[in-house]
Amino acid sequence: MSKIKTIIVDDEPLARKGLAVRLREFDEIEVVELCNSGQKAIDICQQQDIDLVFLDIQMPGLNGFEVARILSESVKPLPAIVFVTAFDHYAVKAFEIHALDYILKPVDDNRLKQAIEKVQSYLKNQQDNAHKKKLASFVAGITGNNCEEILKKLATGDAIEDKKFPESLAVKEQGEIIRVSTATIQWIDAAGDYMCLHCADGQTHILRKTMKELEQELDPKLFVRVHRSAIVNTGQISKLVTQSSGEYLLVLDNGQELKVSRSYRDKVKSALAS
Repeated sequence: MSKIKTIIVDDEPLARKGLAVRLREFDEIEVVELCNSGQKAIDICQQQDIDLVFLDIQMPGLNGFEVARILSESVKPLPAIVFVTAFDHYAVKAFEIHALDYILKPVDDNRLKQAIEKVQSYLKNQQDNAHKKKLASFVAGITGNNCEEILKKLATGDAIEDKKFPESLAVKEQGEIIRVSTATIQWIDAAGDYMCLHCADGQTHILRKTMKELEQELDPKLFVRVHRSAIVNTGQISKLVTQSSGEYLLVLDNGQELKVSRSYRDKVKSALAS
């Protein structure tokens, strides 16, 4: 195998140089750049074919999570990404299964060796898609919440849980509270201060929430905002029609037609493609 072109990304000069010195012991590694910022790392990865990125998490400007997200969206093939962190063992469990690997500061020689062996195996098998999906899934979960809040929790060692989306919504009807399964919701539209949940059984349930509140509660993998006042279950979408005016019209399996506003058009197209 040819040399593994590697960059080290860390805002601390001693940390960059220290890891670079450690990597000299590995003949297969070629460190091509020491980056003092996330933006510099992104620029290099977009300009050169980089195989491996050692990426610090807590940096000013773009933090490691944000850099990973941008790389996953803009660089193909995605380099192997190994997070470098000063967070404790318990905190890193929050992202351990999602990154290709991680190492703790101060860097342990045996742990670094294990990480490089994993990188070699990854590159040999060209598991880019699997790695990218894991990374994208993880970063989506992080950036779907407050990224700074996540970093604070990691720094203090507080537990981090993946965001769970409810399988049902509580709706008050005629003095009773019923549970409406989110899987049965075909689409939602706003009626003043209320949300109308249109379900597969033909019933419509009224919920007192704002569109923004409801959008945050629903799983973005299953529901997509198509208009200022409408959310759709992606599993219910039949087709997206381009009209002569250039506007888009969404057709659901039940025949319901919904206008897609320009501001949400790309998001809808992305949801249909995934």
